[in-house]
Amino acid sequence: MTVFGVIVASFFLIKNMPGGPVDYLIAQLADSRDQSISPEVVREMSVEYLLVDPNDPVWIQFLDYFTSILQGNFGQSFWYQESVSGLIARALPWTIFYAVIALVLSFGIGIVLGSLMGYFEGTKFDAAATLVSQTIVAVPYYIIALVLVFVFAFNLSLFPTGGNKPIGVEAGFTFEFLSSILYHATLPIASLVIARFGFTALSMRGNSVRVLGSDYIRVARLRGLSERRIALLYVGRNAILPLWTGLMIGIGTLFGGSVILEKIFSYPGIGWYILQALNARDMPLLMGSFIVVTIAIVVGLLVADLTYGLIDPRVKQGGDQHEAY
Repeated sequence: MTVFGVIVASFFLIKNMPGGPVDYLIAQLADSRDQSISPEVVREMSVEYLLVDPNDPVWIQFLDYFTSILQGNFGQSFWYQESVSGLIARALPWTIFYAVIALVLSFGIGIVLGSLMGYFEGTKFDAAATLVSQTIVAVPYYIIALVLVFVFAFNLSLFPTGGNKPIGVEAGFTFEFLSSILYHATLPIASLVIARFGFTALSMRGNSVRVLGSDYIRVARLRGLSERRIALLYVGRNAILPLWTGLMIGIGTLFGGSVILEKIFSYPGIGWYILQALNARDMPLLMGSFIVVTIAIVVGLLVADLTYGLIDPRVKQGGDQHEAY
């Protein structure tokens, strides 16, 4: 329903926005041809770029638009004069590349740090790590990105100031290419990791403290189990479970933040193209990107919902916590 709602919203935006894409298309055609545009030409260009025939009833236009979207056809980009599907297919893998790496690293660092904070609750380490995490959480990711690009790209020249790969390096599964694209993505990845790991660490700390106070932890210690086994199999396993859904939701956060982040680093991913489309009033590209990003978020949430029962047996057993251990 969420994806369908976005498709409906994108259709009516394209159809009814004042000074919208149809008017923009007519103006562009008139400027390029220096003459009036016939209704037939407008109809043909509307079908090509916007996937709808303005002469059809609204409900038929929507069915045509919806059918085209289901077939992976998002229309033609005004600005790039290419198919929107091709542009998205070229840009999306770059965003997924750095976003997935950043998500995994921030989650892993946050889990380890949060577990240690919870296990050593009340110590100087816990106080210092909590202070650092709370401070980082309060700083927006784009501020961190600006600091990193200013220090490490402009001042120290350790990393490139833009692009996703060097010129002249042939794409392929080679060490040279993979290392070069990782090098170009280092600062965007670092920005997201620094901005996100504190939240995961604080959440993990709270969950660990709660689990440490549970009865089954006391029973485990009375049974003579080692502290390492208790920390890994009992505390860590059960404290991490509530964070799984948050990890999947984080996919949407990363896609949403890609617009500003990719602009700061001049990184041509999906966020870069969304901003370019917004500036150029390229509605087919803008709406196509929104739909694809929405689908990615919904898929992430669906995966979280389907897999949560696999990693937490209590969900399948009606919430009986005693049988999960």
